[in-house]
Amino acid sequence: MPEQIADLSDLRGDCAECFGLCCVALPFAASADFALNKPAGKPCPNLRGDHRCGIHADLRTKGFTGCTVYDCFGAGQKVSQLTFGGQDWRTGSKEHARLMFDVFPVVRQLHELLWYLTEALGLPAARPVHPDLRRALEETGRLTRLSPGELAVLDVAAHRRQVNVLLLRTSDLVRAGVTGSKGGKKGKGGGKDRRGADLVGARLRGADLRGASLRGACLIAADLTGADLRGADMIGADLRDADLTDADLTGAFFLTQPQLNAARGSVGTRLPESVGRPVHWAAGH
Repeated sequence: MPEQIADLSDLRGDCAECFGLCCVALPFAASADFALNKPAGKPCPNLRGDHRCGIHADLRTKGFTGCTVYDCFGAGQKVSQLTFGGQDWRTGSKEHARLMFDVFPVVRQLHELLWYLTEALGLPAARPVHPDLRRALEETGRLTRLSPGELAVLDVAAHRRQVNVLLLRTSDLVRAGVTGSKGGKKGKGGGKDRRGADLVGARLRGADLRGASLRGACLIAADLTGADLRGADMIGADLRDADLTDADLTGAFFLTQPQLNAARGSVGTRLPESVGRPVHWAAGH
């Protein structure tokens, strides 16, 4: 468990300070998640002139579940108010708008890394790498403050690879102190190694996954009812429609709000303090 809850307030989306960038810059295709096709750079038809969503309270019922599970980690307000100094894409030139739309996903990736690094610094078991984590946090923060032109050509993938080395080391240190389940392939941290595993629809009801590495695991529609996920590494795990009813995620780390929003759960699901219980769980959706 963290020594204290890290300050992640600046890494949460604030739509009131954003120009609706996720509703314009990003593309989506008609599917179970979206009711229509929309290319990148074209405003969603539900976006109002004040940059608010016209169907925000009814997104799930109107076929836009994908919008409810998205979070920019605060990149929207950063790009809108700092990177572009509050100049709206609607009022600027086409080149200005295009650059803003190119920069937004870059800053979003950097802010996601800031979330993981900030959380890692709150994990006592990761103390051996805290100095390196602090340096990575400072460098990532510096990159978010680059000019629009610099951000547009930034090799963010290379930076992610560098940070990932530290996050992997953090994972090993944290999971080494967690009592893992019996049997199964063990990871360096001591728990089961399910990294990148294809667990679509898997029957994991009541499974003991303490200290497991579920990095990048595909858990779409998996049954994790009552599963013990304490101290598990959840970075990049796909939890869309996974059933977390009564599961215990106490101490699970690198778990983000978008991941939880895409899953199903209950009032009995135990969560880390860094994330909130999705509203739709109370409705049984």
